[in-house]
Amino acid sequence: MRALSYQGPYRVSVVNKPDPRIEHPQDAILKITRSAICGSDLHLLHGLIPDTRVGHTFGHEFTGIVEEVGPGVGNLKVGDRVVVPFPISCGTCFFCQRGLFANCENSNPTSDVACGVFGYSHTTGGYEGGQAEYVRVPYANVGPMKIPEDMDEEDVLFLSDILPTGYQGAEMAEITPGDTVVVFGCGPVGLFAMKSAWLMGAGRVIGVDYVDYRLEFAERYAQVETLSFEDVDIIPAIKEMTEGRGADSTIDAVGCEASGSVMQKVVGLGLKLEGGSATAINWCVHATRKGGNVSIVGVYGPPWNLVDIGTAMNKGLTLRMNQCNVKRYMEHLLEHIRAGRIDAKGIITHRFSLEDAPTAYHLFAQKKDGCVKCVLTPGTSTISA
Repeated sequence: MRALSYQGPYRVSVVNKPDPRIEHPQDAILKITRSAICGSDLHLLHGLIPDTRVGHTFGHEFTGIVEEVGPGVGNLKVGDRVVVPFPISCGTCFFCQRGLFANCENSNPTSDVACGVFGYSHTTGGYEGGQAEYVRVPYANVGPMKIPEDMDEEDVLFLSDILPTGYQGAEMAEITPGDTVVVFGCGPVGLFAMKSAWLMGAGRVIGVDYVDYRLEFAERYAQVETLSFEDVDIIPAIKEMTEGRGADSTIDAVGCEASGSVMQKVVGLGLKLEGGSATAINWCVHATRKGGNVSIVGVYGPPWNLVDIGTAMNKGLTLRMNQCNVKRYMEHLLEHIRAGRIDAKGIITHRFSLEDAPTAYHLFAQKKDGCVKCVLTPGTSTISA
């Protein structure tokens, strides 16, 4: 099959790789129909996540058609169209039974930090990803959700990760009616966090970024106020907008490649002495009112970060964070899509063939051509949205 292959920091190519095969009775093999590039993939591309191995195939946001099932798979059949959550979950362990699917203890048993994840580093199990023509899906009785017959793949593609992640980010922020919510990051997860904040009753939502087209997109797509940290001193600006107190809740939808602090970028992204740049977390801490909530869904590497925990403690903040328990939210968010409350595929700005994945990565990483979200399709020609 044709598949993306990591060749080292800043380099990917599309190569021939062996077709996946059934390795366990609960496996399924999917023929990929859509696969997206996630901001988290850029952390891998840039060499920020430990144990990302040369030759590995990325991709944890995908839909596909069932090609083959193991003898232990009872809820899928050949020909079913499905969307698959990025966390690989067994469905039966201590954490899965409590709805904490992103903390499954059986899909990556050698680590107590993360569950198994498609197409990520070997710290998350080393599972091959979906930026390929085919992929093996373990625990196929648990994760995949059938795509309704009246919906296409792009309607539901982002139920695999970024829509539930943005929604969980808003949920963990414990928004109450009328609250002011600040979302750091106007990328795909941030956009869905903004939409979710409105659904949960926020009275005011403010998006923070520095890329003009992303700020403009957030204003159009999520109907939010925006601030550029290149134009204003971001914490005083937020305080001025919130009667000097700060926001009721803040959401970090950026993660370990945050801009805005020279020191953090040098220490975290240049010297790699910490797990990336923690700028967004620190801004959340300082932009949130006393007794408020900070929600973290941006991705960070395992090493420690220079986080201002003392200020968080003295302000009495509640900090909540996790990888997204995608399975918990899929059916609920499907209804929001059906009802038109969330136009999930409305964030797609570019479509590429799988063969053109290196070009797509470059465009997305460099924030060129107004790129918000790239979708890859095996066996097609590149078409811009």
